[in-house]
Amino acid sequence: MFDILIKNGMVIDGVGSKAVLSDVGIKDGKILAIGENLKDGGRQVLDAAGLVVSPGFIDPHTHFDAQLLWDGAAKPALEHGVTSIIPGNCSLSLAPLKAEDRKTLIGMFQQIEELPPAAFTDAFEWTWETFSGYRAAIEGTLSVNVAPLVGHSVIRLWVMGADAQQRAARPEEISAMQDLLRECLNAGAVGLSTSFVDVDENARPVPSRFAQFQELDALCAVLGEFGRMLQIVPEFYDTDITIARIDQLAELSLKHKIPTTLSPVFDNRQSPNNVPRTLARIDEQMARGARVWPQMQTRPIDISFSLLRPSLFFARLPSWVKILRLPVTERISALRDPVTADKLVADAGEDGGERLMGRLIVRGGGEAPEHLVGRTLGDIAAERGEVPARALITLSLENDLEIAFLAANGGHDSTDRIGPMLANPLVHIGASDGGAHLTSFSTYGDTGYLFSEFVRKSGALTLEHAVQKITSEPAEIWGLKDRGILKTGYAADVVIFDPLTIDRGIERPVFDMPGGGMRYVRDSIGVDTVVVNGQIAWAKGAYTNAQTGQICELA
Repeated sequence: MFDILIKNGMVIDGVGSKAVLSDVGIKDGKILAIGENLKDGGRQVLDAAGLVVSPGFIDPHTHFDAQLLWDGAAKPALEHGVTSIIPGNCSLSLAPLKAEDRKTLIGMFQQIEELPPAAFTDAFEWTWETFSGYRAAIEGTLSVNVAPLVGHSVIRLWVMGADAQQRAARPEEISAMQDLLRECLNAGAVGLSTSFVDVDENARPVPSRFAQFQELDALCAVLGEFGRMLQIVPEFYDTDITIARIDQLAELSLKHKIPTTLSPVFDNRQSPNNVPRTLARIDEQMARGARVWPQMQTRPIDISFSLLRPSLFFARLPSWVKILRLPVTERISALRDPVTADKLVADAGEDGGERLMGRLIVRGGGEAPEHLVGRTLGDIAAERGEVPARALITLSLENDLEIAFLAANGGHDSTDRIGPMLANPLVHIGASDGGAHLTSFSTYGDTGYLFSEFVRKSGALTLEHAVQKITSEPAEIWGLKDRGILKTGYAADVVIFDPLTIDRGIERPVFDMPGGGMRYVRDSIGVDTVVVNGQIAWAKGAYTNAQTGQICELA
């Protein structure tokens, strides 16, 4: 008898085969049988008539590192069909990390991923320093599978201390980093992440940005011993520099025989040729035998923010970041100071922030005067005889900084352009940023949006192709063993969903963060049941008590 028997579903195996009406039998955490009218029966029988039965979805770019310590389900990942996540991106992971460096790392997470300090201080006790110690801290309470990266910045911190953010490494320090990386890979790290753009809470480059090429090359030599991944955050705001990074990744891939991935790759109005040029260069390098996978998001990014707290929206404006790091009373005083305000306006651009801020929309919800809600900052600024950056400051001060703004559809030009890009065999669907930017935008809904926008609406991908892009393809790219395919003997990670209704859901604020903090989430639409390693982890709108998530084995 099966532990779970899923009957009458449209089975999509994850490798691109056409959907077939079939049953799926699960036993002891594995897929035991797939076929029509399985007769053995099941302790639990799920009727999937009219629904798709597919492999669990895989999210290759998340920052659930801290959340997994108090929420092994990585909410809301599971309810969107995601059964495996890859945290530790962008050069940041919670291990290896010496106790004296915790405050430094928290500041980086606060700035780069917009995670509140309480997420690291109020919800769990630090009981580890090593990567194996962090793994032990999360194992046993997981409802999702985890394939963690180790961050380059924390490896530098461990070896070099404060000098990690001041200088290049010496040969003996590079050797020590290699030894430490080997230790992390032996403890289950799926690869190394690094960043060429990020800064800490004081607007200083993160440690990985002080590494010279010989350091990265030496670390990639260690990755080559294991065949593991190098993930980077390139200078995505400049296409020419991104292409140079692609060439660098290709050389590292070829030399050390490793897979590499870069994220994010954005399509936007400011750089309409960015993605075509990026993909053309990647095509050239792939033809040489290099493995360079660009990650693209399915969904547009809608960033909500106010001047009450720092925001990703100002990531490229250090003067604004500095002011938003001040305590609120000092921040208000600084914004009221004419000299400071003039500098902020000047730093927003020669056009007074028209290009950057003019299309911002004033949000409602009691945070703004009703007559302004839904209007663009550019229109309001014109009425006032101000440039948009000045209007952003004055409106905020008039409302005690509690007025919120929305930067809509970032990272997307149009869905007509995005669909063919996502369908491109070179493109790795990822960069969800799940677990980060909690007060700026909802980082989930990518999978539902893939089906609603690019399968049902535009037809850029077939249902089978869309499933393949978020199951077997990432499993193969990252080398995740026995996942991403519905096949006998493989791990029983399964999602049952309605292909006619699956969507990204409506964004809403919740107050479930440590310390009572707020975050934006999207409740799933159209996902019926999620099975992780043979047990139901989420069904009919509710989480179960199953904690069958694992640290992923690698092929």
